[in-house]
Amino acid sequence: MSKTLHLSALLLLAAQTTPALAQKAEKTETKTTETKDDDSKRPPLPADRTITQSARIGGRVVTYKATVGTIPVRDDKGKEIGQVVYTAYTVPGGDVQRPVTFAFNGGPGASSVYLNMGAVGPKRVPFGAQGDAPSDAPVTTDNPNSWLDFTDLVFIDPIGTGFSRSLVDEAETKKAFYANDPDIKYLSKVVYDWLVKEGRLRSPKYVMGESYGGYRAPRIAYELQSQIGVGVNGLVMVSPYLDPASGDDATALSPLPWMIDLPSMAAAQLERQGKLTPEAMAGVEAYARGDYLRDLMRGRSDTQAVDRLVSRVTELTGLDPALVRRLGGRIDTRTYLREIHRNDSTIGSIYDSNVTAFDPFPWSSQQQSNDPLLDSLIAPTTSAMVDFVTREVGWKTDARYHALSYEVNSAWDRGKPDDTPVTDLRKAIANDPKMKVMIVHGWDDLSCPYFASRLIVDQMPSYGVAQRVHLNVYPGGHMFYSRTDSGAAFRRDAMAMYGG
Repeated sequence: MSKTLHLSALLLLAAQTTPALAQKAEKTETKTTETKDDDSKRPPLPADRTITQSARIGGRVVTYKATVGTIPVRDDKGKEIGQVVYTAYTVPGGDVQRPVTFAFNGGPGASSVYLNMGAVGPKRVPFGAQGDAPSDAPVTTDNPNSWLDFTDLVFIDPIGTGFSRSLVDEAETKKAFYANDPDIKYLSKVVYDWLVKEGRLRSPKYVMGESYGGYRAPRIAYELQSQIGVGVNGLVMVSPYLDPASGDDATALSPLPWMIDLPSMAAAQLERQGKLTPEAMAGVEAYARGDYLRDLMRGRSDTQAVDRLVSRVTELTGLDPALVRRLGGRIDTRTYLREIHRNDSTIGSIYDSNVTAFDPFPWSSQQQSNDPLLDSLIAPTTSAMVDFVTREVGWKTDARYHALSYEVNSAWDRGKPDDTPVTDLRKAIANDPKMKVMIVHGWDDLSCPYFASRLIVDQMPSYGVAQRVHLNVYPGGHMFYSRTDSGAAFRRDAMAMYGG
């Protein structure tokens, strides 16, 4: 699918923006215009700073070190061209076998705040769920679903996000940082530099990515493994954007976009009815890859096939049957998100179609607002993160914090859409029989639908074991972890993967 902004945080900008979040290009009607900051002329960033904190995680108090630090990015000649700011949480006193996990959100253009303060960091701020509002006080609380009791955590903000900045001009910045391949190379080097800096090369190492960060994660793992010389013990891909070539802009003949989106629409309808279960979804998936696919390919000349499509898709989505017939059973996400909530003048989010906000232009023929969930994330995450960094940690800077940069996203060179992440994932797994892999999704996510990952995993070789790549799906959307129960289930599955 053609995605413009992945979070993953945004969760969330994954694949339309990526907390973590993603927005399909054709679905974004308005964009924020920002003036480019000349970071090269700003005062130097502060020195690394560490404080001691504690949080109740998994039923016990965990005391840890919170560090805000900087890693320089250099070109082939050794010139410093950028500065990457990270936030690390480490538990002192552990032995060499304590794991460390490197976490990335997506966009491109999203900072790591969504995974940090929404999913697995020791503190969290409410966002991404129905009822959360931008004006809510950005007060963090202990995150019972944090992973810090079983792995150290390093949240990395790519250049142009968070406080991370380029030190070269706009043209060189785009060439060095704002493209798929250079992004993988310099971020992989940042992981290596942190390991050397902290003396952690002997520790078990995991890479976690949400949304477009899920595109990054397998590629970073393979780059570390095959080029830099660092083995990765495991990968966690959260609502990942894995195969750009499979979606909306595939080909005029491809049924994949309709086939991939339908199960998430059906999941949202089942959730509204209180009937969402894995068993119910198994039947939906069987229809999507069976009779639905066959009837799509029969085309409009087969009137019986059209009748079957209209009847079943109407039942699965809850949409008006006249609308479903007009669309030939091929429901695009933009139409679905407006029409399913049309009667109450609200619009659903592409990241979780059951998270709604009032449509500011309900009588317009087209959506004239940004995604309701995406817009609501900026205030709480930015305020909470800046307060933590500057007031709690004492890393003082007057630089602007970019939780989500539309400027980076619009400048990004995506190259030719292909399945490079899946290719690199296959090669990394083949090279290391001990590498563990987990892909996780929310049922209701239409930015990076879970069914795409289901189809991708089903096409991968077995590598001699029954289930080399684990796929888990939870109630919720792109940022399913904003729901306490889904965050707890994610934590349990991660603990099992990490070995306890």
